[in-house]
Amino acid sequence: MNLPDWRVFTAADALVAGLSDALCVEAESAIAARGVFNLVLAGGTTPLALYRALARQQAGDARWRIWYGDERCLPLDHPERNSRMIEAAWLAASGIPTENRRPIPAELGSHDAATVYTGWLSDVADFDVVLLGMGEDGHTASLFPGHDWNGADVLAVHDAPKPPPERVSLSAQRLSRSQCVWFVITGAGKREALVRWKNGEPLPVSTIHGKQQTVAWLDQAAAG
Repeated sequence: MNLPDWRVFTAADALVAGLSDALCVEAESAIAARGVFNLVLAGGTTPLALYRALARQQAGDARWRIWYGDERCLPLDHPERNSRMIEAAWLAASGIPTENRRPIPAELGSHDAATVYTGWLSDVADFDVVLLGMGEDGHTASLFPGHDWNGADVLAVHDAPKPPPERVSLSAQRLSRSQCVWFVITGAGKREALVRWKNGEPLPVSTIHGKQQTVAWLDQAAAG
């Protein structure tokens, strides 16, 4: 059973501080090795706290390439779009050029958006860091229990159990094409799913692994 490295912090703010520092170190390493840093972003409350920390650190420049793990099929300016929330928290004021920030065009509908994003990713071999959250049911990105998690690099998601039902998500296999996969998980509501993960249940989170490193960054409330 291929479980991640569990890193537990006393509180969510300590987790965010450690994670933002670690992410900047990974960026420096990738840029030194290859001249570019390919980062996949996650939606969710705790990742937003991370993005605000990165904004305070003035993280990101023209060598960073930003991708998204999933997106809701909502209008471009909808407040619940991952891209809109993350732009407001960090990217809009960052040094990362607009052309390097590649949100999923989910306003096109799940099928067309998946096709477009597949084309955009065709020139990207592996990511450097993939950031992911986890839901209380063990889902991650928009990969839900009972749904297909693999196949194409980018999946059109229908009938998601959380609104909106139409979404677009990178597949488990494409998310695993990364040097590092980092799950960011906070809150007591996630504890049961973490136990199921550790016990080897076939959850979406358990199917994604980094090539060099898989880490679950947890606060004490989630870890139990």
